[in-house]
Amino acid sequence: MNHWTKAQLTEFATADDMHVSPFYDDGKTYGTPTWIWSVVVADELYVRAWNGQQSRWYQSAQQQRAGRITLAGQKFEVSFNPVISDDRLTAAVSQAYEKKYAGSPYLPPMLAAGPVSATVRIDLKGSVN
Repeated sequence: MNHWTKAQLTEFATADDMHVSPFYDDGKTYGTPTWIWSVVVADELYVRAWNGQQSRWYQSAQQQRAGRITLAGQKFEVSFNPVISDDRLTAAVSQAYEKKYAGSPYLPPMLAAGPVSATVRIDLKGSVN
């Protein structure tokens, strides 16, 4: 597995243009890009699904565990990894959302149980461009 560089993480921490495209069932075709909020916590990249575990992109990400993201104007091949029962990490991700998206009317729902249960760590597999 590759790791995000410090420069990438610094850029991702303020970027607001992430799109996720997990593979479809064939494991080769990228899904329709979905715009989503992202945060950086402890040198890792995290996202949450607005509609919780019922979100289509989330379900595809959990099934296929791989795909592509576009963030900070770049495309990356990635793996999607669920965050399971880690209260400290969940709290840290929530705090990162509160800091990055403070003042947004869309923030409170992202801190609710549904989206919190659909927290995903995104790991780098390779760069596309």
